[in-house]
Amino acid sequence: MRKVLFSMVVVALAIPAFAGEHYNKAVKIGQKAPAFSGIPAQAPNGEETSLSLSDIKEDVVVLAFLANHCPAVQAADDRIIDFTADYKDKNVRVIAVSVNDVQEDKLPGIKKHIAEKKINYVYGYDESQAIGKAYGASATPHFFVLDKDRNIRYIGAMDDSVMKEEKVTKHYLRDAVDALLAGKTPAVEETAPKGCGIQFKKG
Repeated sequence: MRKVLFSMVVVALAIPAFAGEHYNKAVKIGQKAPAFSGIPAQAPNGEETSLSLSDIKEDVVVLAFLANHCPAVQAADDRIIDFTADYKDKNVRVIAVSVNDVQEDKLPGIKKHIAEKKINYVYGYDESQAIGKAYGASATPHFFVLDKDRNIRYIGAMDDSVMKEEKVTKHYLRDAVDALLAGKTPAVEETAPKGCGIQFKKG
């Protein structure tokens, strides 16, 4: 299993990220974000809660598809925590969802991960995997940025070096959010997600 997971990471990381390319087959930039509601989740304080798009009041929403077991997510954990802290008071809401059909990526694993890493965003698990399919999530981590009208304005990777922070030269997610907060269109609207392939249930 470890060899299989590693190979998925390598394949996904080999995908280039170029502005103007369209990698997502389910949704497109500018379209209304698929609604979701009642996704069981854990809050940063460990309390049980749920995620519903209609409940979010902030102007900008960052939806991250994650998986605790994934090396790429583990490498990006601190960056996601820092990002959440940096935009906490800027009318931006960060939320995360796992849809992976892997035991450690489900709610008990999420609760443990929140406690160990001191996660500062609400993190849910969708057993049905419906939200992953609706958004066309294909890898973890995979980010979607929604504007005030809940239109999709950015899809893809957080930056250009998911495994090694010291090699990051392009901050796709931060740039997209900063643009929206300034009332502008993100210069880069879509990049290839880089990480572990999501394991959807068969059938």
